[in-house]
Amino acid sequence: MFRLRRTTFRARTLLLLGALLAVVYICSDHKTIHLKEEVKKIGCRTKAVTRHNSTVQSWRKCEKNESAADSKGFRFLSGVIKNFLYYHHCRHFPMLLDVPDKCGGADDSAEVFLLLVIKSSPVNYERRELLRKTWAKERLHNGVWIRRIFISGTMENGLEKERLNKLLELEQREYSDILQWDFDESFFNLTLKQVLFLEWMERNCAQVHFMLNGDDDVFANTDNIVEYLQSLKDNNGSKHLFIGNLITNAKPNRSLGSKYFIPFQLYPSQKYPSYCGGGGFLLSVHTALVIYNMSQSIDLFPIDDVYMGMCLAKAGLAPDLHIGVRTLTFHIPSSKIDQYDPCYYKDMLLVHRFLPRDTYIMWQRVHEPGLKCVKS
Repeated sequence: MFRLRRTTFRARTLLLLGALLAVVYICSDHKTIHLKEEVKKIGCRTKAVTRHNSTVQSWRKCEKNESAADSKGFRFLSGVIKNFLYYHHCRHFPMLLDVPDKCGGADDSAEVFLLLVIKSSPVNYERRELLRKTWAKERLHNGVWIRRIFISGTMENGLEKERLNKLLELEQREYSDILQWDFDESFFNLTLKQVLFLEWMERNCAQVHFMLNGDDDVFANTDNIVEYLQSLKDNNGSKHLFIGNLITNAKPNRSLGSKYFIPFQLYPSQKYPSYCGGGGFLLSVHTALVIYNMSQSIDLFPIDDVYMGMCLAKAGLAPDLHIGVRTLTFHIPSSKIDQYDPCYYKDMLLVHRFLPRDTYIMWQRVHEPGLKCVKS
């Protein structure tokens, strides 16, 4: 009987070892390290290293698509466009900084009414500091919570890259409000940044109600935004909402020297779908999740706001106009009038292109108790 038990024990041991080897084989391409007791598992890729409230994810290096050079007219394109065509299939990059509990955890994220998602380059320290003290301050307003997250890539090379990454790490220790991935921070990678954020949001904040997605040089009256969103009938974030500075009937720029140049290889159509200017727009979590799902089957596109429009169009949804969001132009009626008169901004939701000092002053002035504005 003892011999039989020993044989059975050996058999079970061999089965267990076999199962462990199978797991190692399946996930061998994505080496992982654990420094937390509990790490959320999604396939073989999300085991992580956590330090200073940040999670580092490991991915295989994305390979260059050499066949992109075979497309017609490729040799006449700029280096930036060529590089995008070589690598625009790449969607997974190591995560350097993470705040997985920003929304209180995936199951409790419904406590967050408005999540501020702010695109910021590593060098823009002053802008981030200013926003933390003004419209992006995390707080309870009108009985609901506003939370903040900055999303960033990496810049420069060598020691300068290390210094900038260290800057973000120090900010993270103090504020716990930065998501950073190890991809090059550039205009053509803004879409990648958006898709990476949406993937993170689906994993960590899928029950928040609404999001403001914008640049770090906008003035956003987040008090007004909360009150506007609370006024919506029958929409607590569970229905479609995507509003901003609506752009319709726009055409791809075919001028080689333009920042917005799009070759036929990337977009053969002569017209873009309707979209909202990327400086800032508001959307429900329902719509954000729809966009993320659509993005899985749509190739990345260099212009991020147009890409959002592509995803909406594929889902059969449309962006909408809100006159309180101005990302292109904001007309002041006379050159003799102060363009930063708070009376022009106190009822707005968002205006693009503000210097940090002007944002600070405007935030204080629109909240002055004695501010009186005469409607003409």
